[in-house]
Amino acid sequence: MTSTHGLCYTGTPAGILSWWSPTSTTAPAPALKEKYDITNPKMNPLNPQGLKRCCACPETKSARDACFLQNGSEEGKCAELLQKHVECMRGLGFNI
Repeated sequence: MTSTHGLCYTGTPAGILSWWSPTSTTAPAPALKEKYDITNPKMNPLNPQGLKRCCACPETKSARDACFLQNGSEEGKCAELLQKHVECMRGLGFNI
């Protein structure tokens, strides 16, 4: 077959595949991995009980909440309790 530019195309050389080649020797695309679920103990060993954010670290959460209810958002009043809660959540693998 001849192109409009006078070049002759006989196909692709042996062993070379093109985008338009009808067959492919490449491996199939890998299956999509399951979306990471922080509450799945198999995916997140730091959270063996599979706790959700709302139920994780109830002790530090209640202390933090009580402090904020009592003191409002005054600078530094609840910083230590807040830090303990953040550390607890991160210890379970939550990104906060």
